[in-house]
Amino acid sequence: MSVLSYSKTGTKMTTQFKLDTDVFGVKKINHDLLAQAYRSYLANGRKNLAVTKTRGMVRGGGKKPWRQKGTGRARVGSSRTPLWVGGGIVFGPTGQENYTQKLNLKAKRAAIRQALSILNSENKIRIIEDIQLKQPKTRVLNELLSKIGVDGYTLIVVDQVDKELKLAAANLTNVLVVNAKYLNIARLIDADTLVITKSATDTITEWLKEDRKLKKSL
Repeated sequence: MSVLSYSKTGTKMTTQFKLDTDVFGVKKINHDLLAQAYRSYLANGRKNLAVTKTRGMVRGGGKKPWRQKGTGRARVGSSRTPLWVGGGIVFGPTGQENYTQKLNLKAKRAAIRQALSILNSENKIRIIEDIQLKQPKTRVLNELLSKIGVDGYTLIVVDQVDKELKLAAANLTNVLVVNAKYLNIARLIDADTLVITKSATDTITEWLKEDRKLKKSL
């Protein structure tokens, strides 16, 4: 599978770059697997911060509001009952909930291969020789991305994230730089354009082809 590639300056190369079909050319797409992998990634990154107080944790309410009998009203022992305004919460979050969702390694890799294949089939992948910035200038990086025809939310995948590139992309709200070894399904699904360096392409291919013998089951 051959795709267009670009030089370091953003010039279109005369020779096309070959992508591995086992990684970038998966024909059978399991959308249920993609959705499950996406939800699993978001759930595993969820912070458990919500905590509510039960009636025993709410301050006050020690005095009985009125006597047990003789008033004609229903009996009540505390003003912090969940039935009253200002009372405790029944079955609320305690901060001990576990929201993680398990997904085996084979399924994760299969989902990433399928996401890459979808981006490739929609012509949203740009292969660039390398991205080396002498100075961390946002303008320089923006001009380079414009030359290679990126659009929307752009994910730049490199073999090693250097300081200059990270600083140059910091002021671009629609650009994110990631290491090829830490590529995940959520970033791929959210991306409108994927810019990959040649060295990062080799890293991704080597990583995702480790279980190529088992991928047919997915």
